[in-house]
Amino acid sequence: MWGGNTSRLPACAGLGLLGIGLLTGCRSAESWAQEADEDSYQILAEARASLFGELGSFRLEPAEVTLRQRILAGEELEIVPVGLRELLSIAASNSRTFQTEKESLYLAALDLSLERWRHTWLVSAGGAANMDGTGNDSNEASASLDLGLTRVLGSGARIVTSIGSSLLRFVSTGDGWSLSNDLSLSITQPLLRGAGRRVTLEPLTQAERNLVYQVRSFERFRRQYAVDVAGRLYSLLQTINELENQESNYQNLVALRRRNEAMAASGRLSRIEADQALQDELRSENQLIVQRARLERSKDDLMLFLGLPIDVELPLDRTEFELLSGEDDLLADMDLDRAVDLALEQRLDFRTSLDQLEDSLRGALLAEDALLAGLDLEASIAAPSASDKALKYDWRTTGWSLGFSYDLPWDRIPERNALRSAQISLDSRRRSVQAEADGIVVDVRDALRQTRNAHQTWKLQEGAVVLATRRVQSSRLNLDHGKASTRDVLDAEEDLRQARNSRAAALVDYSLSRLSLYLDLEALRVDEEGISLDPVSLERLTGMSRARVRPAVNVAGSPSLMDVQAPQSSYTRGGHTQ
Repeated sequence: MWGGNTSRLPACAGLGLLGIGLLTGCRSAESWAQEADEDSYQILAEARASLFGELGSFRLEPAEVTLRQRILAGEELEIVPVGLRELLSIAASNSRTFQTEKESLYLAALDLSLERWRHTWLVSAGGAANMDGTGNDSNEASASLDLGLTRVLGSGARIVTSIGSSLLRFVSTGDGWSLSNDLSLSITQPLLRGAGRRVTLEPLTQAERNLVYQVRSFERFRRQYAVDVAGRLYSLLQTINELENQESNYQNLVALRRRNEAMAASGRLSRIEADQALQDELRSENQLIVQRARLERSKDDLMLFLGLPIDVELPLDRTEFELLSGEDDLLADMDLDRAVDLALEQRLDFRTSLDQLEDSLRGALLAEDALLAGLDLEASIAAPSASDKALKYDWRTTGWSLGFSYDLPWDRIPERNALRSAQISLDSRRRSVQAEADGIVVDVRDALRQTRNAHQTWKLQEGAVVLATRRVQSSRLNLDHGKASTRDVLDAEEDLRQARNSRAAALVDYSLSRLSLYLDLEALRVDEEGISLDPVSLERLTGMSRARVRPAVNVAGSPSLMDVQAPQSSYTRGGHTQ
């Protein structure tokens, strides 16, 4: 059927190319998404290695089955005490805020991949097929296929090449298919406005810098987030400690009330002292009710923060509270000027502000470039193929052109206003950077001052507990010998409860003040080993050799927050234990 009409071969070839194009172009959405992930993850790994000397492990999607989903499904989970390490893991896997930050980081990498693509050879392919006619008659059939390559060079030159093939047949005459090809190449090189790498590559440059900013922002967020989680854990442990102190106080008052009532019944003690003990017992019982409600509220808030069901039980590792150390030799050796210099050099947010000042300067230079006249060198050639001979071009009939196009800068009101806006933004950015630097100096000075004050407060509260304990023991002994009144014992018991609460609060405040200080200095590190201090930063702060530097933040280890999965959790359904 086809052997006798070789004119149909071009049609078959064209249709074959069209079919191949359709088959290769019909990729699934999942494959495109996977390719985007691979590009973005590679970009993020390279950026993190460049900035922090480590690759990290980043994945946008959380675990396929999160801890929250497992709990809601009623899965039986192992019950083990939860410390800071496990809490950070759970928070990173389930927290909505943490996932939002990861998405922002991923999108910055995605933007950079787009800008990199725009500065490569861009391939385009397309075609069309048509049938024309009148009434019931077909007059003409045609098909076309176009392939193109486009690239923008660093100089600003734009290169466009294309190859087009067309098939045409007049159905009414019964003639065969006629084939024609066209090859074209055009180059446009800006000579004034828009010329040069600085202007052409600005979108790529800004995308690369935006990624750096986002990586820094995410790293600082991880550190701030770890400190936030530690603060919530220690505050909850402090609330539990206060509840235990209240329960101990209540039991002591119950015992005192029973003693006094027995002695009053036998006439050896006045009814007034028995009622005093009862009054304080009732007051303590009421405080116990309030304290338990406060503890439940604190647990609910923690569950909300972690992104877990509110009614999940949280068996905390009480040793976390015991591990808090009130001593930190580094504070005594820390020099304020060194601390300020270190913060100004290492603070990730401040380094980003300095880089953004450079961005504003480049923006002003680009605004100046936009005021220049437009002058472009343009060159092009177009070569048609010989009749019915695919890819065989008749260079004798090749058309070409060479010339210039220009755009005189007579009316540049939008560009003029953009220039002044960029200049004002640059001045504003300079002031903001200076204000931020001053703010960092103030914050570091205040943080160091508050941390040292918190240390002194903790030391005082340690002594207050010793004194209050001695008063309780002495007042009880004197009461038994008739040398003290019930009010003396009641006051001593209340002072002991308050002293214990104040000591716990002072220890937590001091521990969190230290964490905040080292966070302000950008000396904290969050990795698989936990929240730790950077030895290099500590050496610069104190002048101590690395061998002498010991961790000053005595907290449990915490996993990396780049990509952490929830462990086999310590949560189970049910009410909270007291």
